[in-house]
Amino acid sequence: MPRTRWLEPTQVPHRAEVLLLVDVINPLQFPNAGPLLQEAVRAARRIVRLKARLREKGVATIYANDNYGTWHSEFSDILAACQGLAGERGEIARLLAPDAEDLVILKPQHSAFHSTPLLHLLGRMHARRLVIVGFAADMCVMLTATDARMSGYEVWVPSDCTAAETPARRQQALRQLRQAFKCSVRASARSPWAGRN
Repeated sequence: MPRTRWLEPTQVPHRAEVLLLVDVINPLQFPNAGPLLQEAVRAARRIVRLKARLREKGVATIYANDNYGTWHSEFSDILAACQGLAGERGEIARLLAPDAEDLVILKPQHSAFHSTPLLHLLGRMHARRLVIVGFAADMCVMLTATDARMSGYEVWVPSDCTAAETPARRQQALRQLRQAFKCSVRASARSPWAGRN
């Protein structure tokens, strides 16, 4: 009987540190999305550089993406739809498309931990530290980061790899993450965990 490639189990890497991209494959088509879009393009370019740098160090990547209420679809459908959008919306999806080795989960609501297999997956990976980037800083990124802290992970939210509808909302979210939840919000140029295994 021939082997069916898509039914083979995924080899889950064991990594202490994981990069988590939250809602980066995103049509950004909602009221007041314009200001967020401008910041998201800049953040996307920084995320690309950060991802490449972390990959060189062996850091695994997980995409946690909203399903946008399309319960009949898969991530590949969402990616194709977003990549086909005109202008900067499509550019972001093309820049941040997953590589073949990246892992992907879909989420129904804001936090990547809510009603998803993320906690189970991170446990199988033996992860201890999460680098969380994406959109929006004051909603899905913030709720994911707070859930990660409550689940016992060390968390770094690189401030320049996030976006929100206004700079004030972004700064307020980052301040809350740093002060109340003890997340690092250091910019992406240098990891707060440099030299750690």
